[in-house]
Amino acid sequence: MNSPIMHLFFLLYVAAAVNALSWTATPFNPPAIPLAVRTPYLSAWLPQGSGAALNDVWPTFWTGSILGWCGFVKVDGVAYSFLGAPGVPGVNFNKAVQKQIEFTATKSTFVLSAGPVDITVTFLSPVEVDDLVKQSTPFAYMAIEAQSSDNQSHSVQVYSDISAEWVSGDNSLVANWNTTLSDVLIHQVQLASQSPFAEINDHTQYGSAFYAIEKTSTTTYQTGADVTVRAQFVNSGKLLNTKDTNFRAISNNWPVFAFAQDLGNVSSTSASTVFTVGHVRDPALQYIVANGLQLRYLYFWSHFSSVQSLIASVLSSYSAALQSAQNFDAKVNADATKISTDYASVVALSIRQALGATEITISKTSNGSFNTSDVIVFMKEISSDGNVNTVDVIFPAWPALLYTNPLLGKYLLEGLFRYQETGQYPNAWSVHDLGSHYPNATGHNDGKDEPMPVEESGNMIIMALSYAQKTGDNSHIIRYFRLLDQWAQFLIEDSLIPANQISTDDFAGPLANQTNLAIKGIAGIRAMSDIAQRAGNAEKAANYSSIASDFVNQWQTLAMSSSGKHLTLSYGDSSSWGLTYNLYADKLLKLNLFPESIYSMQTAWYNSVAQPFGVPLDTRHTYTKSDWEIWTAGIVTNTSTRDLFISSVKKWASDGLSSQPFGDWYETTNGEPEGFRARPVVGGHLGEYNFCDSVLVFIHCCR
Repeated sequence: MNSPIMHLFFLLYVAAAVNALSWTATPFNPPAIPLAVRTPYLSAWLPQGSGAALNDVWPTFWTGSILGWCGFVKVDGVAYSFLGAPGVPGVNFNKAVQKQIEFTATKSTFVLSAGPVDITVTFLSPVEVDDLVKQSTPFAYMAIEAQSSDNQSHSVQVYSDISAEWVSGDNSLVANWNTTLSDVLIHQVQLASQSPFAEINDHTQYGSAFYAIEKTSTTTYQTGADVTVRAQFVNSGKLLNTKDTNFRAISNNWPVFAFAQDLGNVSSTSASTVFTVGHVRDPALQYIVANGLQLRYLYFWSHFSSVQSLIASVLSSYSAALQSAQNFDAKVNADATKISTDYASVVALSIRQALGATEITISKTSNGSFNTSDVIVFMKEISSDGNVNTVDVIFPAWPALLYTNPLLGKYLLEGLFRYQETGQYPNAWSVHDLGSHYPNATGHNDGKDEPMPVEESGNMIIMALSYAQKTGDNSHIIRYFRLLDQWAQFLIEDSLIPANQISTDDFAGPLANQTNLAIKGIAGIRAMSDIAQRAGNAEKAANYSSIASDFVNQWQTLAMSSSGKHLTLSYGDSSSWGLTYNLYADKLLKLNLFPESIYSMQTAWYNSVAQPFGVPLDTRHTYTKSDWEIWTAGIVTNTSTRDLFISSVKKWASDGLSSQPFGDWYETTNGEPEGFRARPVVGGHLGEYNFCDSVLVFIHCCR
């Protein structure tokens, strides 16, 4: 694939695959389209590969397992499927024809033609980061509008259902369900035998899935076997208002939970028919404290006494949520387009995924009331280890938190700081994560978490200072100064010449004397100087600054290749090199620690080693990481190299070779996925953003 002819052939092949779409995709057709992405357990996607219409395949959980989510529309008595890939024996229906798909930071919108009527289906996963109640609400929307395409009046009815596949990773388990009938119709389904804080195939094994709609005079409902309920609508355009009470295994005659809405005669554009889907666990996590385990609850419980009242609020707030989403989308697009249109498209695909791995929690007081002054955000390390609050997963996601609401970053770090402040973690460096298996933040009191001592210690110090710089809030660095100082002391011991260890790129294996890891440790030491200054300790500040400057001088000699054209991957191996993305901290924190000549040299080198889909992570392999490519784009010294990195990530995301939610690990020679999917580290794709004097600018503008 390295010959010019093969390279040209491959690019033509990719272009042909993308151009084969029969619909318009804006800004491009991604590997998977986010549908309902709010939490680690509410994560529904439409897999794409080279292209799949909304009614070609079933929506899936981020793992790839099917989530039954079905939709039909009847127009003048003729039925069309618009969502999912249902088979209904004995009845006839057509497939609506997909015409358009567009995704933004919060929405995925499809337009399909159902005979003389166009159906617009909008999937909205709100991003309400300044409102902790709304951001912690584990519900998303699907809204349907019908529009006559021939200016004539047409009779229209719409239908949708979800299956019990939303409540478990094992379809042989028994579920039960009920339907609440009031001004809001609510289907609720859950496992008959629940296992709190447990997972099967990354699906939660407790809590309930909900599907709901506001009741009108023409709303009908039904629960029952998939083929029975769907046939009822296809044949008659309405449901029977009946409940199936034969509780059974998820895969036993596939129980579904359906609604139908008669829109009447549509001659222009109908009002939106709004459904909401969600999954609620209570409590959400268990978290280690000094005297045992503490139960943590989603923040929304501080404002709602029941899921039913929450759902009613969610549905009644759709118009406001849509307007808020449109405003947020416009801001994201305007900000990112200042870099490039390619960058804007990558950012838009990344935001729901990054925030959809998090949950905002609170504790209860001794009298049982919710304590809204005790907020901890938890993040699942989706797709790789499944850990809780993995430090080197929060770190690449950090730019998304800085951009949307830095307070979420503070709350993510809070759980890590608070646990280690109890003294239960025995190592001198920062812990790797809060627990091996989400949602169990049960710590590592044996000290046997995945060992990344320089990586995680540097990450914690850098993020703590970054938050303080961005917000002016020094409370964290003052309260946890002892821990930060402890980690900085460790960095002095093991950063300049790092021992044989793994870094965040643990899949590449351990390595001694890592140039890029040393950068992180030295930047962490220098960041500690600024932290000490903010904490009022001028003596420590001067000492840390002096040590960091001395280390940089020594590092330049150790890390330079014999040719003087690039930095090495590891000291002494002049044939090696890698992405020195940890220099990003120097620019983000405005440390001015590493000389500009290093940045210029690396910029020139990256241009000389680029592959068709980007620059490899390092010389051990030809794969790369998209988050680190965007970080590297933020520190190069010219816009052409910056755009090389950004356009490579966009090319990978749009090449049609993956059907997984946006992966961050891929092959630079041919654009094939390497394995990670749906990870929050895509928050690092917002790494081109930086903040100077409270005004959004870009790192390249701050030089």
